[in-house]
Amino acid sequence: MREVPDWQTLQTVAFGDTPDAATRLAALTVGGVKTATCSAASHGPVSAVGEFQVCLNGDGKPVAIIETLSIERLPFSAVTADMAVKEGEGDLSLDSWRSAYEAYFRREGSWAPDMNVIFETFTLVDILDLHFAAEAKLHVDAERRGA
Repeated sequence: MREVPDWQTLQTVAFGDTPDAATRLAALTVGGVKTATCSAASHGPVSAVGEFQVCLNGDGKPVAIIETLSIERLPFSAVTADMAVKEGEGDLSLDSWRSAYEAYFRREGSWAPDMNVIFETFTLVDILDLHFAAEAKLHVDAERRGA
């Protein structure tokens, strides 16, 4: 097992496009249900395979360390149901994933029906905020109820 560098030296990542989304997605990550993320290929990958990053909540506070396991570039339409489940969001369905990501890509101005995306998988390496982690299950439960 590789040694994890001091978290204060790592790049940071906040998932989503609002503070509320960043907190919700960080909680899903800390709760162990979010093990992947997706971005427009036009932006390039968020990280590199084997890279450690600090996951931030919506307040910009570090809550966890994650390690990138894989990076795949593919058409939006080629994302599979198994990939959608790894995102951990909504009702975990591919339809829900497609709807949420189309809306996200439209908000950021990158949406095109034939667009390529970068799908990254990661693993939770360490929890940095135990109080946040203790509340993560509430976020996971709320995510499923809201789906």
